This record gives sequence, structure tokens and C-alpha cells, in this order.
Amino acid sequence: MAKLLYLIILLCICNCFCKKYKDEEKPAWAKKDIRDFSDADLERLYDQWEEDDEPLPEDEQPEYKRKPPSIDLNNLDMSNPEAVLQATKKGQTLMMFVTVANKPSRARTEELTKIWQSGLWSNHIQAERYLIDDDRAIFMFKDGSQAWTAKEYLLEQDELKDVQLESQTYPGKKPDVKNTAVRDEL
Repeated sequence: MAKLLYLIILLCICNCFCKKYKDEEKPAWAKKDIRDFSDADLERLYDQWEEDDEPLPEDEQPEYKRKPPSIDLNNLDMSNPEAVLQATKKGQTLMMFVTVANKPSRARTEELTKIWQSGLWSNHIQAERYLIDDDRAIFMFKDGSQAWTAKEYLLEQDELKDVQLESQTYPGKKPDVKNTAVRDEL
């Protein structure tokens, strides 16, 4: 219902501001009843609606439309594949999977990952955190180059089992030892 209402409003506005065609000049898709429009017809209508708009500035465009930052391959150490990956992910969204050791409860995982996220934010590493299982979370970085610094920080945590970043799994330093200094229940 909302989609139909949106379409009707869009057509009314488009009719007011778009090029006026006489009936014989209209393309075949524009002569159809609005209820018979296909997805392709709606896309054409949307494109027609957008054609006179000014383009968005580079920083406001969606990530897939932005130009990737230029990489100076002369300054990269090609013998270090992590440094190359870090440079190529600059400015791109990147996800890191984190597993907490010792099969913790969901509340414990929430508490630990929140502490780790705060530590990252304290080091000026912007990371969003999403729990996906009782012992697993996703850390999402808007600037993917920060993920490798975050990985080094997370690998130093006592109750971390492993980190998965760009199809590589990095084990924690002591994944089987429970940290008794941190409380186990909320």
C-alpha cells in the first residue's frame, strides 16, 4: 500500500516537473496504466526524476559510487601482504569476526565485546559491534585500514578465542584460559 502511495505521489510530482509529451510522442512505457508498471518502468521513471538533479558531492555518495583512494605502489612493501591489504582497504567498509573463548553466555559476550569496542574507540578506531551468536560478534569498520590495528589490539585480550579478517583466522593469545579478574556473570 505504501509503495503504491509512493508511486502515485512520485508520478504526480513527475508529471508537474518533467518534460511534457504529447500523447503521440510519449514512449510506450509511459502510456501504460500506473498499475501495469514493471520494475524496469519504475526505474526509468526514477531516472527521469533524477536527471535534472545536481550530483552529490563525493563524500555524500554511497560507498560503491565513490572513487577508491589512489594507492602508491612504490611506497608499499610487497613482501608484507597484510600491509598491502591494509592499504587497499582504506576508505572501504570492512567486517571482522570475533569469537570469545570458553563458550560464554550471550550477556558475557555482550559485556566483553562492549569493553573491547570502548578500547578501540579510545584509540580513535571507529568500530560498530553486532552480536551474531552467543560467543561471536562482528566488528564493522567504516575505514577498513583500521581493522589491522584493531586486530592487534583484540589479539592481546585474554578471553579472545580468534579473529577472522579477510579470510584469515588469527588465534588469541590464551583462548583456553579464563580470566578470573573479570566477573563471569552480570
